[in-house]
Amino acid sequence: MTEKPIAIVTGVGPGTGSAIVRRFAAGGFRVIALARSPDRIQALEGELPDTHAMICDVSSESQVADAVANVRKSYGTPSVLIHNAVGGGWGTFLEIEPQMLERNFRVNVMGLLYLARELAPDMIKAGQGTILVTGNTSAIRGKANFAGFAPTKAAQRILSESIARDGGAGSEFILATDIRFASRERAVLGQFEVGFAAVPGGGPSTRLPGMVGRGRAFEILLGGEGLRRGPRRAVRLRQPRRS
Repeated sequence: MTEKPIAIVTGVGPGTGSAIVRRFAAGGFRVIALARSPDRIQALEGELPDTHAMICDVSSESQVADAVANVRKSYGTPSVLIHNAVGGGWGTFLEIEPQMLERNFRVNVMGLLYLARELAPDMIKAGQGTILVTGNTSAIRGKANFAGFAPTKAAQRILSESIARDGGAGSEFILATDIRFASRERAVLGQFEVGFAAVPGGGPSTRLPGMVGRGRAFEILLGGEGLRRGPRRAVRLRQPRRS
């Protein structure tokens, strides 16, 4: 059973995780959906073609090793990992229990480390493979009441950059995917800040003014429109200068 590329998706719940599984299944992948609870992944297994549920707590090194071994034995060698599992919790640094921060670190950071160590060697040997990590604005700034969560997402981003550089890809791609995406069929610069009119230069919008100019960045955020490819509205993105 190796005729299809195999993708492992962690943290499959009712939101982003399920959406990722559906997208990869529709794209012709054999998808292995990992979660601690069987309900959601078993429902997807029954609904989607060539989608397989597997119980796994990614904060446990032994469970990750067992799950990856079972995937190889039953389905083949994965070429894509999407680490979407997340440990969360909110409160000020005075209110949270220290165990919350430690628990979230195990899921968000150690889980990525365990998975990458299990899967990356086969990708390197094959000369191809992809590791994707879902994130949010907590990865680049710490807000009030996020003391038990933001530090772990920031550490996860830094670990992702280190993994990328160890693999020869550099960290530029990871940085670039913080705030924009596009497709060849209909290129759109996707900017989620339009929903609440965040100011360019703050948080994840920091890189946008450096790519399209501050004035155009305001238009994107306040106008609520994507930048669609066309002769009158073409946008030339440029990388910000490195310090």
